[in-house]
Amino acid sequence: MHRPEFLVQAGSPGFIDHQYPKAAELLKNWDGTTEMSGPTLIGVPLSKPSISHSGASFTPTVVRKLLHSYSSYALEDELDLRECNVLHDAGDIYMHATKVEESYHRIENSVAQITGKHPDCLPLFIGGDHSITYSTIKGLTASKSGKIGIIQFDAHHDLRNTDDGGPTNGTPFRRLIEGGVIQGQHLVQIGIRNYSNSSYYHQYAKQHGVTVYSMADVRKQGINRILASAVQQLKEKVDHLYVSIDMDVLDQAFAPGCPAIGPGGMTSEQLLEAIFELGKEPLVCGLDIVEIDPTIDIRDMTSRVAVHCLLEFLRGKK
Repeated sequence: MHRPEFLVQAGSPGFIDHQYPKAAELLKNWDGTTEMSGPTLIGVPLSKPSISHSGASFTPTVVRKLLHSYSSYALEDELDLRECNVLHDAGDIYMHATKVEESYHRIENSVAQITGKHPDCLPLFIGGDHSITYSTIKGLTASKSGKIGIIQFDAHHDLRNTDDGGPTNGTPFRRLIEGGVIQGQHLVQIGIRNYSNSSYYHQYAKQHGVTVYSMADVRKQGINRILASAVQQLKEKVDHLYVSIDMDVLDQAFAPGCPAIGPGGMTSEQLLEAIFELGKEPLVCGLDIVEIDPTIDIRDMTSRVAVHCLLEFLRGKK
């Protein structure tokens, strides 16, 4: 029996132009058994550990929906991303309803299993708050030989102590350093802002060899120069690169859906330019996009930047 002509599946786009391919066509649902290689979307819907109110657990669903809002065509390159990319969709990691530590465990184990069984898979994680980065990187270290370096786009150091609130979205990089998962010298932070950090945590970063580029550095040196320096610095010390994008690195004008918005941040153009360049880098073994709360966003403005980050990363990999 055939589906009635005008009955479409729930979630389908409201309008179809057969000469306008959607970015959503890049997504190929993974059946859980076939071999996966290349970019792979993995939702990590965890926001309970956020120190401020956050609905970031809804972001993976919103990002997938918004892929229907854009085409797969990169006009500047005259390139249809469908010709050179497949974006596998592995689905979402199922979180425990109440136990945060169990959710961290599930993230770590899922990442280790997926990347262990599919070594050519390049996971692109959609959070969730920034606490997920501790578990995604721990999972990757279980399947990757060698050292992992991190390029973190963020307004905050995220080096808070765990004594005052346990593992939260403000602690992932401190936990990675103090847990011996990474070395401080293998972490580069870009976009750190005034009035979003304390002296104590800034000094902690310095003492542990973390490279910090403030927003003043971004304005004076330019994002391309800083990024080239960061990549070169890390490539001399590590075997893999991981990219962590906290969307509050953006100025509040471009990211009203972040729980910790503030003025003086990056423009979306600066961030997208950086992610495009990182898409070209073969050492990148994973990427995450975190700290978007769709429940407070305005017309999905912040989630739309996240979608463009994904597409620009894929364009860089062409």
